[in-house]
Amino acid sequence: MKFGIGQAVPRTEDARLLTGGGRYTDDVSLPGQAYAAFVRSPHAFAAIGAVDASEALAQPGVLAVYTVADLDAEKIGMIPCQAALKQRDGSNYVDTPRPALARGFARHVGDPVAMVVAETLEAAREAAELVMVDYEDRQSVTGTLEALEPGRPLVWDEAPNNLCFDWDTGDEAAVEAALAGAHRVIELELVNNRVVANPMEGRACVAGVETGADGAPGRLLIYVTSQGVHGLQKQFAKILNEPDSRIRVLTTDVGGGFGMKLFNYPEYVACLFAARRLNRAVKWAADRIEGFISDDHGRDHVSKARLAVDADGHFLGLRVDTVANLGAYLSNYGPFIPTDAGSAMLVGSYKTPAVYVRVKGVFTNTQPVDAYRGAGRPEAAYLLERLIDHAGRITGLGPAEIRRRNFIPASAMPYATPMGQVYDTGEFIQNLEDGLILADMAGLPARKEKAKARGKLRGAGLATYIEACSGGGPEQATVQVNGDGKVVLMIGTQTNGQGHETAYKQILADRLGVPPEDVEVVQGDTDRVSWGSGTGGSRSVPVGGSALAEGAAKVVKAATPVAADLLETAEVDVEFADGRFTIVGTDRSVSLKEVAAKAAEGDGNGHNGIAFSEMARWTPPASTFPNGCHIAEVEVDPATGIVEVLRYSVVDDFGTVINPMLVIGQIHGGVAQGLGQALQERVVFDPDSGQLLSGSFMDYQMPRAVDMPPIEVKLNSVPSTTNMLGMKGAGEAGAIGAPPAIINAVVDALSDLGITHIDMPATPETVWAAIRRAETRMAAE
Repeated sequence: MKFGIGQAVPRTEDARLLTGGGRYTDDVSLPGQAYAAFVRSPHAFAAIGAVDASEALAQPGVLAVYTVADLDAEKIGMIPCQAALKQRDGSNYVDTPRPALARGFARHVGDPVAMVVAETLEAAREAAELVMVDYEDRQSVTGTLEALEPGRPLVWDEAPNNLCFDWDTGDEAAVEAALAGAHRVIELELVNNRVVANPMEGRACVAGVETGADGAPGRLLIYVTSQGVHGLQKQFAKILNEPDSRIRVLTTDVGGGFGMKLFNYPEYVACLFAARRLNRAVKWAADRIEGFISDDHGRDHVSKARLAVDADGHFLGLRVDTVANLGAYLSNYGPFIPTDAGSAMLVGSYKTPAVYVRVKGVFTNTQPVDAYRGAGRPEAAYLLERLIDHAGRITGLGPAEIRRRNFIPASAMPYATPMGQVYDTGEFIQNLEDGLILADMAGLPARKEKAKARGKLRGAGLATYIEACSGGGPEQATVQVNGDGKVVLMIGTQTNGQGHETAYKQILADRLGVPPEDVEVVQGDTDRVSWGSGTGGSRSVPVGGSALAEGAAKVVKAATPVAADLLETAEVDVEFADGRFTIVGTDRSVSLKEVAAKAAEGDGNGHNGIAFSEMARWTPPASTFPNGCHIAEVEVDPATGIVEVLRYSVVDDFGTVINPMLVIGQIHGGVAQGLGQALQERVVFDPDSGQLLSGSFMDYQMPRAVDMPPIEVKLNSVPSTTNMLGMKGAGEAGAIGAPPAIINAVVDALSDLGITHIDMPATPETVWAAIRRAETRMAAE
């Protein structure tokens, strides 16, 4: 099949997007719409006194200024935290009320305090500057470890020592016994730096009110840049005290999400409230600086790891203690990310018999922290792969050999880990050996010598990984075949630029034999798609695609009797392949298009009606476990601290690959984000004032094309057994493998100086300072 599964088909959506045919949320305009601007706190922590909006309201074109008092008057609810989590003692974590506009206190810079609605965006922004808020500035706390120190300011009085939760998992007694009896205990403390998602398209929404049949105000609707409309619909309905059916949520094209657009935000609720109050559409779009201070951030962990090994370098037990920064408010899934989302993967690809993880979540006067590409799994992989690399150096086994000795062999699959996961497939040793060849690690010593002659320090680092994804809840797809043979797919996922449209069309081409140009993919509309779980955790194509494949099979089953009638034979004698129904053992056949035309005749609409419409909802029985080996090679300029990534090699196992071109694109994008976190990106707050010091691209460095190395990719595809397509999620692999591989490479380059660890991001300043300290120490010795 030319466009079927396994083919490197160019993305069918690209021609539309590249020629200006995309429709993003900011492109949407509703009749008579007004514009919103938010008055945001300039303080990290402050009591809110009187709010004087009189001057703002007097400005031409200003329609309203709202505060939390207006929301409370209409009993507008809180933005919920939906994480199901119990503390070590069985009690609930400390939840935070999060209104759309701040009540009583502003708890981080950028916290929305008031909302201005005006006829034009310029009028709204100018009036917002005239709203006078009486702030009583308070001392703030922004540091992750600092938050737990006695005497620090409390973000919430209900959370002593700023502790949201104290959570653990695993077998503490077994790990402590392993540590006590170990030949050697390897320890490492490390930071997983806070980052901002910064998608190309910022957050935006347009809220409005439909007109009812009698001319009275009807349903609320909202266009919003998101990763799934159905979860938001339920949240909006509950917050605004409306039934689900009274709120329509739509998402058009999305310019990147990376987890950050999965969540509900104050601006969306406020715009819906204002639209209902004014009976008028209200539009809001964040500029880049506004995004820095209002989008959910990612990562921000400080961890201490202890690994017990025997005399031969075999792992006996692992203990990890982490403090995770949650920000000032709990985002929709904030507590889930550093706990259940990532901790189970601290086993990695290794046969470690006992693991114990303890996580303390803390409140700080910073933006909320939630899922960012990989959502807990990159944090786990970074910690584990840095620790094992460190262990390889201390034991003298080296990075490759210590992994070989501890990998779970392919013959052990399915493998039950001590953390409750069951890996169905994985050939970890093969990935490593293939990676070493792909990266030409045998030639590394010669390349190091050549670099040294040029005054540079060269190093290579490897990281293997396994992650759990494409599991969780079900996904729904409806496959509709019209009388003209064209197919409409309605599915509850939401593309954010990954190429879902192309992948789904390929599955339909494989299962129904329809060409891509005859398929329309519908996502992001709670009216047209009745249910869905949205996009996150690399689940869209493995889970949504499985639902789609099942829906396509139902279409074939429903169409077979019609085909048999056309062929004048019994149903049992008809088989379907490549878009045609054929009498078994003969060359007599009819196409799906012909069968659809026949089936649609009876609806009174000729061949333009619906011939078949089949819905399927598929629930994954377990996660998939993509895995691989990433190897980075770098050069460090000791005079400046500049790190250059020269080459990057990837061996990945994604199971059955629908489209290699899409997969390689996902790898490239993930590696770019991982490189950004490893070498460049860092959110910095002033420790005294709590001000965001890295609040624009002038101060927050994003990876550029010139920073990216050539990336060589080899796919070792071992089909998954947990879904009907054999797929494993591919969207997050690059962001998981790149940070540890790159930092391991930097440490390797600096190892002759006695440097054993460097935290992310390894900026020129950080690396230069580490080199100077090492040189001073060596001179003293």
